[in-house]
Amino acid sequence: MFLEGSRAVATGKVLGEEEKAAENVYIKVISTFPLLYTLGLLTSDSFGCFLLLRPSSSRGKAELCCKADLGICSKSFSSLKSVSLSIITDKEALISFKSQLSSVTPSPLSSWNQDSSSPCNWTGVVCNTFGRRVTGLDLSGLRLEGTISPHIGNLSFLRSLQLQNNQLRGSLPLQITNLFRLRVVNMSSNILAGGIPMNITNLAQLEILDLMRNQISGTIPEELSRLKKLRVLNLARNLLWGEISPSIANISSLNDLNLGTNNLTGTIPSDISRLQNLKTLDLTINNLIGSVPSSIYNMSSLVYLALASNQLWGRLPSDVGDTLPNLLGFNFCINQFTGTIPGSLHNLTNIRIIRMAKNFLEGTVPPGLGNLPFLEMYNIGKNRIVSSGDDGLAFITSLTNSTRLSFLAIDGNLLEGVIPESIGSLSTELLHLYMGGNRIYGKIPKSISRLRSLTLLNLSYNAVSGEIPVEIGQLEELQFLGLAGNQISGSIPNSIGNLEKLNQIDLSGNELEGEIPSTFGNFHRLLSMDLSNNRLNGSIPKEILSLGSLSTILNLSNNFLDGQLPQEVGRLENVVTIDLSNNRLSGDIPSSFKNCKSLEKLLMANNMLSGPIPSTMGEVKGLEVLDLSSNQLSGSIPSDLQNLQALRSLNLTFNNLQGLIPTGGVFRNFSNVHLEGNVKLCLHSVCPENAQSQYGFGEKPSTAGDVYSFGVMLLEIFTGKSPTHESFNGEVNIVKWVEATFPDKVQQVLDHELQHINPEIPQDCLITIIGVGLSCTTHSPDCRISIRDALRNLKSAKHSLLKQLPIQQNKYRS
Repeated sequence: MFLEGSRAVATGKVLGEEEKAAENVYIKVISTFPLLYTLGLLTSDSFGCFLLLRPSSSRGKAELCCKADLGICSKSFSSLKSVSLSIITDKEALISFKSQLSSVTPSPLSSWNQDSSSPCNWTGVVCNTFGRRVTGLDLSGLRLEGTISPHIGNLSFLRSLQLQNNQLRGSLPLQITNLFRLRVVNMSSNILAGGIPMNITNLAQLEILDLMRNQISGTIPEELSRLKKLRVLNLARNLLWGEISPSIANISSLNDLNLGTNNLTGTIPSDISRLQNLKTLDLTINNLIGSVPSSIYNMSSLVYLALASNQLWGRLPSDVGDTLPNLLGFNFCINQFTGTIPGSLHNLTNIRIIRMAKNFLEGTVPPGLGNLPFLEMYNIGKNRIVSSGDDGLAFITSLTNSTRLSFLAIDGNLLEGVIPESIGSLSTELLHLYMGGNRIYGKIPKSISRLRSLTLLNLSYNAVSGEIPVEIGQLEELQFLGLAGNQISGSIPNSIGNLEKLNQIDLSGNELEGEIPSTFGNFHRLLSMDLSNNRLNGSIPKEILSLGSLSTILNLSNNFLDGQLPQEVGRLENVVTIDLSNNRLSGDIPSSFKNCKSLEKLLMANNMLSGPIPSTMGEVKGLEVLDLSSNQLSGSIPSDLQNLQALRSLNLTFNNLQGLIPTGGVFRNFSNVHLEGNVKLCLHSVCPENAQSQYGFGEKPSTAGDVYSFGVMLLEIFTGKSPTHESFNGEVNIVKWVEATFPDKVQQVLDHELQHINPEIPQDCLITIIGVGLSCTTHSPDCRISIRDALRNLKSAKHSLLKQLPIQQNKYRS
């Protein structure tokens, strides 16, 4: 039976009115006899009766007091053993708690043994001075799985409960709220779901409530505002919704309030500014709207203010650094704030974090950056910040005083200027440097090689010119190198091959020449490579086709690469996209593509590839897009391609393919198949001489294309000749053959079998029918007859034929 307020669970039923009354009486009894309760001499059963337990000298006797006669002990139980809350009951509660958990082997809870006399030496268990009761439970980071047992509610002396960094699931048991001595509850980083218990107000002594990074849902209970001793409330990274209640400001003891990364809506309550002890306010990544209450900017106690990733707007106060003098962190990224960068922030000599990226801020970078020796992150990217002239980036020099700077982002602005040589004097701790998407020009300084801790360097989409400095190969910690969309010329230095930790390199959209260095084969961690839109020549090094780590994209398109594509391409087993289009590659398509099991897009258009399409291409089961257009491929379309269930776009235009077109898979929908420019391909006995103008292959389905197909079919029926007949070659096709006899000699092209069935088909009917066929197949789609008019003319011919048919039939009978 669960003790202390867990009585309904013992019988497996919801509290009825009588039990609720008993519950109230129980609370009154505890308040009347607090000393007995504290000493563990008072407990109850599930029917509102209380056991007043005598000391051990009473030899196990207990007196039972029921709610009907409180204060009068009406019955003795000489045989009843003492069931007082004690270290023994704590031990039983812990064993029950363990029974619902599993963990790695060996179990971190192996010391939790039923045979132990006391749990005080168990892993994670803390007892009070005399070892009489369990007061703390710390099982953090033990990789425990399972649910939290309601038996935990029997640990009535528990003051600290720390279960963070595990994989606990299920909901928070209501019995936790019976642990009225709790000061610390930390269950962050688990998989807990459900809502926050409403009766959490029972935890009147609670100082820290941390449920961050779970799947807690529902609204934030207003009852939390009654926890008058709460210092830390962390509900971040859950699934909470609804508005932030102004009543939260009633928790005057709050130091840290973190509600970030939820689904909260509405505005920021101005009442929050009444929290005079608040040091941390984090409301990031929600759906909050409106302007920030001006009173928030006057909370001088704030050390960290984070409102990023909402839909907040308004002009940033220029004096925010003066009204919030204790700020160490200011995060207003990804909102709709306007105005300029508050220069007063640059006066906060102790500040660590300034983040205002992705807003609508204008103006220049204010002076004072040299005053921030402890600055670790400065992010003003994706705004409308401007500068001009060669010295437009001079503020970078000021940042050389920030010796702890690890993150600098000025990308996506309107900054103009030359990268100063002083960039190499930035913090040796700098990890990320974002400068892309501006108007930066000039050369990349060789001094940049001194930033030996850099893991990310992005200078993409500027007007940077000159060559890639050989010294860049000294940035051996680099994982991302982005120089795309500039005017960089010369060859790619072999020294880049020293960057063995690279996982992404993008040099696309420049004027790079020469061959791809074979040293790229050192990129054993590379996930993505884009060298497209340059002037690179030579063959593709086998070394880069052997990079099994490539998993995102290999893009070498729009260069002057030549030679055969090596069979080593089959080693790219994990890559999703390969784009080799618009080069000068020749030879056969390697059959080894079948080994590229993760391939979804293969683009090799506009090369000089020859030979057949390998049937093994049908083994690339995940292929979605295949473009082999504008090559010199020959042979038939492999029937295996129709087995590619994921294939949604196939472009084989302008090759020398021939034979029947498959009819299954992607070929069922010609809007997804592009075949024009292959004059010898056949479809259901209809072989187009000029597929682009006749059938619309490669174009969106059109009425004109349908009309043409109908006309060819009509001519085939009445002439008895297939469009693929051996007599049709070169300039002669079924349409031109019929045209040559129309209208005077149209009988010459009539099917002999039709003539045998009815040797005297009226000439006017025949001319009408053949005329419809020719009107449907004129070269220009715009000149073709509409399908409505075609049917009208055919009905007219039918009517004329039926009128003359009885005469003909009578003639034959006679």
